[in-house]
Amino acid sequence: MNESRTVQTSSSQLMDSPSTGVKALWTDFLALIKIGIVNSNLMTAFAGFWLALYYTNQTFSSNWLAFVGMMAGTALVIAGGCVINNYYDRDIDHLMSRTKGRATITGTIPLKVVLAMGIGFSAIGMIILFFVSPVAAVFGFFGWFVYVFLYTMWSKRKYTINTVVGCFSGAAPPLIGWAAVDSTLHPVALVLFLIMFLWQIPHFLSLAIMKKEDYSIANVPMLPVVYGNKITKRQIFIYTICLLPLPFYFFSLGIIFMVFSTLLTLGWVILAFTGFRTKDDDKWAKRMFIYSLNYLTLFFIGIVIATIPPIF
Repeated sequence: MNESRTVQTSSSQLMDSPSTGVKALWTDFLALIKIGIVNSNLMTAFAGFWLALYYTNQTFSSNWLAFVGMMAGTALVIAGGCVINNYYDRDIDHLMSRTKGRATITGTIPLKVVLAMGIGFSAIGMIILFFVSPVAAVFGFFGWFVYVFLYTMWSKRKYTINTVVGCFSGAAPPLIGWAAVDSTLHPVALVLFLIMFLWQIPHFLSLAIMKKEDYSIANVPMLPVVYGNKITKRQIFIYTICLLPLPFYFFSLGIIFMVFSTLLTLGWVILAFTGFRTKDDDKWAKRMFIYSLNYLTLFFIGIVIATIPPIF
């Protein structure tokens, strides 16, 4: 009787589990490749590609194949780097509440498969980028190398400058996008790189304040863990100020975009300044983090809108 009931129960679970299991596996996969990071970096890669078309007087229709290859290659390289990051960090991820549910910790995806995915995605992405543009592949490799080796394996667990090191990687996608159209790289492409570099620091330092306890438990030397929130807020404020003059490099996009982007940046600077007087650092850091996401999205949407007429 007991064996019969066990068989019936197992059969019932098998009948009910396929769709649920596939959905859970897909969720684990998206978390493994860090889909949020992939999407945000694809947005900036697209912006670099789009601006390259504008400044070189080319049309999207004549470069659509390069666009598809650039986006696919960039996505795979970033996803591959993120998977390797998850694989390498599995010994500390179980200590932090926001990462303890990852597939590398729960075991829903075998570690051998995870490592193979990371290497495979990275290699295929590099090859695709190379066929689009060798220069784009170089920038793709640069971003991947910095993220995997200089950030994940070297600085993340040793130095508080780990955030700055990682930001070089996150600033590479606009250069990949630009190089897919123009391998000579206009100065505007370098300004895009600088904007992305500076944007990431207050973005990730705000997250570090929010997750300070997690990083402390895992012994990751993030700035607020080692030196406290006061110094971290000072750094956040300084880097938001550094963003203020950069929109003026896009003067050719028109006065409306310049005013819009300047006000957008000024709003972030003001919000950063309020951090010196706040009594709830976590609440303020969350507002800063959310604003940073909106800032990035609105800034690049503004760039696209400002350049639609000349392209079409």
